[in-house]
Amino acid sequence: MQIPLIDKQNFFPCLEGQKNPWQKNYLCMYSSQWHGITTDPELMVIPIDDHLVHRGDGVFDVIRCVNGKIYQIERHLQRLERSAKAISLNPPPEYNNIRALIKHLVLIGGEKDCLIRIVLSRGPGSFSTNPFDCPSSQIYVNVIRYKNLPSKYYRDGVAIVTSHIPIKKSFFATIKSCNYLPNVLIKMGAIEANAQYAVALDEDGFLAEGSIENVAVLSAEGILEFPGFERTLSGVTAERVFQLAENLVTENIITEVKFSRISLEKAYQAREIFLTGTSVNIVPVVSYDGKRIGEGCPGPVYSRLSNLLSEDMTKNRELLTEIDWEHGR
Repeated sequence: MQIPLIDKQNFFPCLEGQKNPWQKNYLCMYSSQWHGITTDPELMVIPIDDHLVHRGDGVFDVIRCVNGKIYQIERHLQRLERSAKAISLNPPPEYNNIRALIKHLVLIGGEKDCLIRIVLSRGPGSFSTNPFDCPSSQIYVNVIRYKNLPSKYYRDGVAIVTSHIPIKKSFFATIKSCNYLPNVLIKMGAIEANAQYAVALDEDGFLAEGSIENVAVLSAEGILEFPGFERTLSGVTAERVFQLAENLVTENIITEVKFSRISLEKAYQAREIFLTGTSVNIVPVVSYDGKRIGEGCPGPVYSRLSNLLSEDMTKNRELLTEIDWEHGR
């Protein structure tokens, strides 16, 4: 077989002929492997023997920067740290400066609307499952250009289907680990069913979560219900939407907001359903497993909560972290 041998001298020339258009959205990356930052997507790589790669041994979180300000950074970092603690992963020393590092990376990326993706890995050390083979943990932080969903998703609503992929058991479901194979298969199932999203069920047949989204259901009685976080990942956006929904109780738009176990039958009979997530905000659902939801169009509760969340993401100083764009810090 005539296969070229790649070394340090010819590695990058081999890459130059490749065309990877999706990489245009990769703005910059920090790696504790080389204690530096790159804006070259071809350098945004992770060692193959990092246990993150071949065992999924790591945790991550994703944060939004909106109009040049970072939204809910503390809640996301708290979840990241909680996930790392759950798998006994001690962050590397660089994590002590994570807030300053995030700001610096966003400035280098140069986009005021972006996603910040933080990964804590067990680190390189072997190809085994033994975490003690890894001398030290690592941190990788990427800043990615934010891409809005198609406007028709918010204007007209989306279709969802029930996924038959088993969700992670409670212990693993509450950790934002880098093992997302079930989530990948949930998304694959949605696309193959000609739907935009899919929602999986827990082991007892109640609504759980989407591939990367939380779900909420407005019952026929006007109660806004979210699946509890005992069996699903505690979505930062879902938590905030839950809090904002208390305003709708005061305004007599809904009667109550609560966490509960939601059956498929209750979901089919819902007045409204919507999905929430860091990268999607709130998305209205108008069809579930081919059944029309409510009036078959985005409802008033979705509209009100969407407006409240948008205002929160742009004006709530308590949840927004400023970046000094003028002076670069």
